[in-house]
Parts: sequence; C-alpha cells; structure tokens
Amino acid sequence: MKSKMILHQNNLKYIQMNYFEFIKISYRSLSKNKVRALLTMLGIIIGVFSVIAMLALGQGSKQSIQDQIQSMGTNVVMVFPGAQQRGGVMMESASSLKLDLTDVNAIKTKSIYIKFTSPTSRKSGQAVANNKNWRTQVQGIYPEYFQISNYKVKIGDMFTDQQERSYAKVCIIGKTVLKNLFGENANPIGQMIRVDKTPFKVIGVMEEKGSNTFGQDQDDVIMAPFSTVQRRLLATTYVQQIIMSARSEKDASNATKEVDQILRENKKLAAGETSPFTIRTQAEFANMMNTVSNTLIVLLAGIASISLLVGGIGIMNIMLVSVTERTREIGLRMSVGARSRDILTQFLLEAIMLSFLGGLIGVILGILVALGMGSLFNMAIAIKLYSVLLSFLFASLVGVFFGWYPARKAASLIPVDALRYE
Repeated sequence: MKSKMILHQNNLKYIQMNYFEFIKISYRSLSKNKVRALLTMLGIIIGVFSVIAMLALGQGSKQSIQDQIQSMGTNVVMVFPGAQQRGGVMMESASSLKLDLTDVNAIKTKSIYIKFTSPTSRKSGQAVANNKNWRTQVQGIYPEYFQISNYKVKIGDMFTDQQERSYAKVCIIGKTVLKNLFGENANPIGQMIRVDKTPFKVIGVMEEKGSNTFGQDQDDVIMAPFSTVQRRLLATTYVQQIIMSARSEKDASNATKEVDQILRENKKLAAGETSPFTIRTQAEFANMMNTVSNTLIVLLAGIASISLLVGGIGIMNIMLVSVTERTREIGLRMSVGARSRDILTQFLLEAIMLSFLGGLIGVILGILVALGMGSLFNMAIAIKLYSVLLSFLFASLVGVFFGWYPARKAASLIPVDALRYE
C-alpha cells in the first residue's frame, strides 16, 4: 500500500515537471518567431479590447440614461394628445379632440393618486436682451411643474400661482440662456427679455441640469406662466401636454388608469371608443430605453467579437504552418519516446499561450482606451468586471478551439514519415 502511494506521488511529480517542460518548450518555440507570434496575437488583442471598449461605452450610456430618468422620478405620468397606435396603425376615432384646461382641472379635482399636475405648452422663438439675441424655447407651465420635473431655482424665485392666474409676464431662465443673453456669471434678476415682441421680466435662474437622454440641452429654456404663454405667444386654448406625478412610485400604474378614466369621462367617450390621447409613465419610458440600450450593447459586443473569431482563425493558420515547418522535429521527438498526447499538449499549449497573452494585452488596452475615450470626449464609461472576465475567457477558449486541430494533426503524424519529410 505504501509503495503504491509513493508511486502515485512520483507520477504526480512527473506530470507536473512534464507540463512545466511543455510550457518552456512552447515559450522557446514562440520566442524564435516573435514578430509572427505578435501578428498572430493581434487579432485576439483587437477583438478583446474592442469588446471591452464597446461594452464600457454601451454600459456607460445605459447607466447615464437610467440616472437621468431616475432623477425625474419613476412616478411621473404624461398625457399627450393623439390616439394610441395598434399594430402600427393610428386609430382615428375621436382623433380630432384635443386636450384643454378642463381636462387639467378634472384631473386636479378628481384624482386621488395624482399629487402634482401641470399643463405644458412650448414655442420656439428669438429671445432678445439688451443688444444680444438667442434662439431658444419658451415653455409655459404651472408652478407645480418644478416639483414634478425636479427643477430648482439657483438665483431669484419661482413664479407663483397668483402670477400664473394673472397672466404675469415673468420668467425663469436656464443657464444656457443666461450665458448667451447676459453672460455666464451675470445676475439677470429684474432684467427684461423680449420673445416675439412680448416682454418678460427675469425673476429667477434655474440650477444647471445638462443634456437629457436624447442629448437636448435642458438649460436652453425659458420657463414662464402657462397662461401667459398661451395668451401672449400661442394665442390658443389647447394644451400640448399634461405632466403629472403620482403620490408614490407604486401608485403610478393606478394613476395611469385613473387619469384615463377621468379624461374619457370628461371627453364623453363611449365605451370601446378610442381615446384621443396617449398616457405614458416614466417607468415605461425607462423600460423602453433599457431594452434599446441592451439591444445596442449586444450588437456592439457581437460586432467586436467577430475580431476574436478572425484572431482565432489566424492562430489556427499559424499553428498549421508551424506543424508543417516542424514536421521533422515532431518525428524526431516521437522516435525518442514522446507520445502523441505529449505532442498534442505542446502544440495546444502554444495556441493557448498566444490567445492568453493576446487576451491579457487586449484587456489592458481595452480598459485604457475606454477610459481615454471617456476623458477625451466627456462620455459616460462603465467598465464591468463581467465584461473583462468574459472577454478574457472567450479569448482563451478561442485559442483552445482553433488550436486543437493543428495540435491534433501534429500528434497524428507517423514518426517514420515525419523523419523523411523534407
């Protein structure tokens, strides 16, 4: 029993030493053709760093979108005029009806799930202050809009419900408007802005919000009382959009159903008749954007992974050439006692070493390129550990997969024929 254990231990030592020798032989073989080895690894390097960089950009963009949506709150509910689509076809029933203030008031008085409600109206125009002008967007809102959309005033004050009801010609401006009309560090409180010949007195400057999900500058806006924008700029009684916030995130679904019922009753729609409006929640929008982001991430990763397959084909090609060049060496080693599995292991290790080193270099380059692009172009970057590990693992598997056939071919050579090979 003791002799069997000693024999088993000796066998383990032999196997460990044998593999160590295989690694040294493989390293020496690759070192003889450094340029060829580097060119062979190039496909793996490009593939791995492309996958990591693309996933970092995709995940960063996805995280940025999620953060912006979360900053507005997942309990936001929006109503747009126009019937919903079914099967890609716009339903025409009641499509001529539009939203108005009676709908807004109905929601405010009847809803139990809605906390804040504001109609909105927009108009683009040329804003003029002193001797400067800037084309921007004027948005008419109720004061409650600031609670719904998480806007805060940095300088001055918000306008009040009384100012909204009295058609006061006051406004709050974003940082972009401030910069282009008054100067970035100016204090515009009390100054006048004219939009389409209508004067507005600046009473506040909003805190900076930056670009939204679609890249639109949220600071390039002038906020004014809804009644003033409707009467002075648009000359209409229709509401372009109603934006609301549910009392809590879990109430958003009930709020949607409740608002739909209130509006249908207010519009006197018959049962089964198509609604002339569309209701959306911020949570639905977030889910839609997540789906789009995930699809783009998979697409980017798939495109980048093609480089890994090309790199694997390169490894197989070079290993086949190596087998042909070293046919006599293989025959000589087999004639002095090397087994087929020893030859198989050696050539397979060479392929794995190429993919391993290529994957390692690719990981380092991928992280550096992703961080560099994020810093240079001010892009959101999110390097996930799983993307690095998957890329590296995939690169190693590529080496095993594409290295197996050349290694098997080398191991199947007949020693006599190999020694006669010229």
